[in-house]
Amino acid sequence: MPAITVDDVLVLPRLPELAESTTYRPVRRVTTAPSGYEGEGFPVRRAFAGVPMTELDPFIHLDQMGEVDYAPGEPKGTPWHPHRGFETVTYMIDGIMDHQDSQGGGGTITDGDTQWMTAGRGLLHIEAPPEHLVMSGGLFHGLQLWVNLPRVAKMNPPRYQDIRGRESALLTTPDGGALIRVIAGEVAGHRGPGSTHTPITIAHVTLQPGAELNLPWRPDFNALVYVLAGRGTVGTDRRPIHIGQLAVHGAGDALRVTADARQDANTPALELYIMGGQPIREPVAHYGPFVMNTRAELIQAVEDYQAGRLGVVPAERVPHSGGEGDRP
Repeated sequence: MPAITVDDVLVLPRLPELAESTTYRPVRRVTTAPSGYEGEGFPVRRAFAGVPMTELDPFIHLDQMGEVDYAPGEPKGTPWHPHRGFETVTYMIDGIMDHQDSQGGGGTITDGDTQWMTAGRGLLHIEAPPEHLVMSGGLFHGLQLWVNLPRVAKMNPPRYQDIRGRESALLTTPDGGALIRVIAGEVAGHRGPGSTHTPITIAHVTLQPGAELNLPWRPDFNALVYVLAGRGTVGTDRRPIHIGQLAVHGAGDALRVTADARQDANTPALELYIMGGQPIREPVAHYGPFVMNTRAELIQAVEDYQAGRLGVVPAERVPHSGGEGDRP
């Protein structure tokens, strides 16, 4: 971890030095993700557990998948399942995952790639490791983030974005102590490739031991910092944070995160997944893979799924060879 890196961060664009008058966001809460299993039995950390929906808005759910080193025959995926009313953002740090839907779409994501699926009015979907990875085993590590859609977009046609890791905008801090990969949205004028219905920013940050990150952040966005690996502190009051923990921030203009000078022997740096977005501020009715505005809409989603109106499972799994997705 991670796949997308550079030999010399000092050649990258740099964040600006922030003014002394900058208002750093206070840390509202730090939560620890409970562990569980998803799909056919792969381990996950439920990163948003215990956080009020009002503080997550426009996000709904985040799973850290792995990090696990599978033996031959062990890699697992998910069975066919429906989605309606939101977007899934799957970020593959290590390993390979094929995805396919009931409308003929699909593709393969691997080290540093992101598969962005706007479910909209609904479809059936499956995610699974390719057969050669099942045979060989190997490292598997990724994230899946659920982004809510506003009422006006919940019944839009489904679409995909397959974002190669090399497309992410790369930048560093003034002293070169961090590598910042902008996956979606904008950080200090540097825009990531992901296109979103709801204005959001997603970044993967590697912070070297002892380094400090002062990250400008849109004041109208919420701000969530999840630790993928390592230890450090968040906020100007330096609250400790470690792998599997989420820091929820209050209002302000910037975030501050500092990596501990000493990391674990198998963790060379502090790895962060940083998210923020413009709150939708609409009622949320959530049941399994359906995220709507009312209970009646949830009932309709279940009925549509049971009646086959979200699609049917194809007779054969479509083989994928990697690269760009099959649909724009």
